[in-house]
Amino acid sequence: MYDYDLLVLGSGPSGQKAAIAAAKLGRRVAIVDRRDMLGGVCINTGTVPSKTLREAVLYLTGLSQRDLYGSSYRVKEDITVADLAARTQHVISRQTDVIRNQLARNKVSLITGTGRFADAHSVWVDAGSGRETRVSFDKAVVAAGTRPARPDSVDFDDRTIVDSDGVINLQAVPRSMVVVGAGVIGMEYASLFAALGTKVTVVERRPRMLDFCDEEIVESLKYHLRDLSVTFRFGEEVAAVEKHRSAALCVLRSGKKIVADTVMYSAGRQGQTDDLALEAAGLTADHRGRISVDADYRTAVDNIYAVGDVIGFPALASTSMEQGRLAAQHACGEPARGMSELQPIGIYTIPEISFVGKTEEELTEASVPFEVGIARYRELARGQIVGDSYGMLKLLVSPGDGRLLGVHVFGTGATEIVHIGQAVMGCGGTVDYLLDAVFNYPTLAEAYKVAALDAANKIRNITRIDT
Repeated sequence: MYDYDLLVLGSGPSGQKAAIAAAKLGRRVAIVDRRDMLGGVCINTGTVPSKTLREAVLYLTGLSQRDLYGSSYRVKEDITVADLAARTQHVISRQTDVIRNQLARNKVSLITGTGRFADAHSVWVDAGSGRETRVSFDKAVVAAGTRPARPDSVDFDDRTIVDSDGVINLQAVPRSMVVVGAGVIGMEYASLFAALGTKVTVVERRPRMLDFCDEEIVESLKYHLRDLSVTFRFGEEVAAVEKHRSAALCVLRSGKKIVADTVMYSAGRQGQTDDLALEAAGLTADHRGRISVDADYRTAVDNIYAVGDVIGFPALASTSMEQGRLAAQHACGEPARGMSELQPIGIYTIPEISFVGKTEEELTEASVPFEVGIARYRELARGQIVGDSYGMLKLLVSPGDGRLLGVHVFGTGATEIVHIGQAVMGCGGTVDYLLDAVFNYPTLAEAYKVAALDAANKIRNITRIDT
């Protein structure tokens, strides 16, 4: 007899959903996590704080209203870290309460402490009291998450040189900042601080940023960020960072030097598996701390599953939640459909980006014909009302049968309205559905009809000539 039918290591999005799914199937379930980390990195240092910070910045700077009230418009003139932290702490506190309540309601036990495997059916839990408790389980789910990768050559001090977890705890809004890495996290923080008035320089060793996104959308973001005085250094690497009394000096391999109040490294993520004693359970992790799993999220040890960021790509809170639910279903012998291939990607830059399906580059490389339909927010009444003159929605449509091949959105509400396209694609719908649908007016969602008409007219012109 085990203490629990299912034990989950980690209380982030994937761990929560795994635990609740198993509890709803009548299993005895427990989650092991530190007292100060309920909700995982997502709630405490990652997704929720950064998106709340973004919302606070958008409101206090008045950035989204400047098309209407002028480029000098601000809600608050001198924005302090305290202004930003107040909203962030409020949301973190409320979300932590929500999670605690959900776990209690579903009778999921919360074991406070850090866990490490004793063997394939038990863990040692250290609650910080000096003695460990052994907890046994039939099945386990590793949902330990990740932490920012820190290059050994960089002397992080969490004040002048920080990672993406530490940046939310800065003591003051920096006047200048170097962001090393133009991935999702790097670009989100670069745009956030640029909106606050920080002089931002982005250093990226690759030739472009966000190379998995549609190129036209990325160019739109780059143009907008340059308008906020962001400088880009592509094809460059940081050779050294020197700390001085009042600032840091970044030396690039090309010989360029950049002085900044703060340097933020966004060099990928590292799985938090170092302290799990995986070998005691017969498991191993790769050099980035990631655990390999099969299609059902089962590891090399039959009764142990792994989900979320700790298994690698796509490492999104949204996909992690679904992975946790599916792993629990499988562990409990419950039939479940696999995860859909249509996963939306949301990037909370300012302005935000979201897409689902293929990009133009992917379709061209695969020799798949497509037509493009565009709707620009400035042509929509709702776009004018909210003051968004730069937003756009792009549909990639198959000219043969009208299927939607990709939906790409840039601007206000992008991460919300992308789901309309996702639903149409997921249900096998075509551009005709969007052509015939009636959308509320005025809305940003109306962009779908405008873009569908644009694509349909182009396809009609080609068909007319072909016949």
